[in-house]
Amino acid sequence: MAQMEEITEGVNKINIADSPKKNRIQVSNTKKPLFFYVNLSKRYLQQNDEVELSALGMAISTVVSIAEILKNNGFAVEKKITTSTVEIKDDSRGRPVQKAKIEIVLGKTANFDELMAAAAQESAENGNGED
Repeated sequence: MAQMEEITEGVNKINIADSPKKNRIQVSNTKKPLFFYVNLSKRYLQQNDEVELSALGMAISTVVSIAEILKNNGFAVEKKITTSTVEIKDDSRGRPVQKAKIEIVLGKTANFDELMAAAAQESAENGNGED
């Protein structure tokens, strides 16, 4: 459970204002654990009412998992899914390669704030809050 606290702490330190598009999260399947992105998505939803999850290639399954976790737990509803193919310059091969891309836009549910408050309350009662 200590790892979850570290992830949440890491998410809370991120300054969303630094991002070029304030509600977009570009997901990598190698850089951060799944629940880092789940918690970051919740934070974006709190501030923007919607979040756009974006990924290329092998990270697509990670984006789908994040969206499903948020939907299944009542935090988000699916608004839009876009798939495309983008050309990425591959230095090792010396030529461009085609990569699959997905973008999923999620909106927060009517009871999002209620669920977030309940989760915060539960965290505080379990002694996971900051002392």
